Order: sequence, then structure tokens, then C-alpha cells
Amino acid sequence: QVQLVESGGGLVQPGGSLRLSCAASGSIFSIGAMGWYCQAPGKQRELVATITSGGSTNYADSVKGRFTISRDNAKNTVYLQMNSLKPEDTAVYYCKADRVRPKAWGSQYVYWGQGTQVTVSS
Repeated sequence: QVQLVESGGGLVQPGGSLRLSCAASGSIFSIGAMGWYCQAPGKQRELVATITSGGSTNYADSVKGRFTISRDNAKNTVYLQMNSLKPEDTAVYYCKADRVRPKAWGSQYVYWGQGTQVTVSS
């Protein structure tokens, strides 16, 4: 079994910064892409940013130039540096791990974290 534990959310004023972390633990041989998604009240969950095991990144247009995703493969941890935050960034942010292999062979799995609240307000 694998667990994803997010941290770093909170309340911040517009223009401020936050850094989210998500650590994967448990039976892990390898992880494919990792990413961050957000869900605001009354809206569907949507992609924020993803990063492959090789470091290739992808961002939603709304966060390009403001957010930076990174990962530490040795620690099975992904980060999201959020700068120039706007009220519309307010949401629950979820971490996702794709193609998680418990062993070098066999099945792959997808895991989600429990979410961390980010509130941008003055």
C-alpha cells in the first residue's frame, strides 16, 4: 500500500507565496509522473501541473509563470512552489502519483493524496 501525504497549505494574502509538498511512502519500486490538481467549491478537479520521472513538466495556462513543480525522486516527493497567488487560486490541492510500481514487474497503480486547502484572501 502507498500513501501520499500533502503539506504546506494555508491562508495567504494575494500576491503571496506558498510551497506545497507531497511525500509518497510505502511499497514503492518506482513512480511515473507526479502532479498537482486543484478543486474549488462547486467545480471539477483540474490539472495544475505535472512532472515526469525525467523532469519534464506541464502546467495549466492559468499558473504558467507563477507556479513551479519539482520532484526529488530519491525521496519520492513532489513540490509545488506557488508565487503571485490570486484569490482564484483558492482551492483544495491534491497530489497524484501515476504508474506506481510496488515491484520491478507487475501491476502499476494510481494514488491520490487527501488534499490540502489553499486560501488566498486579504
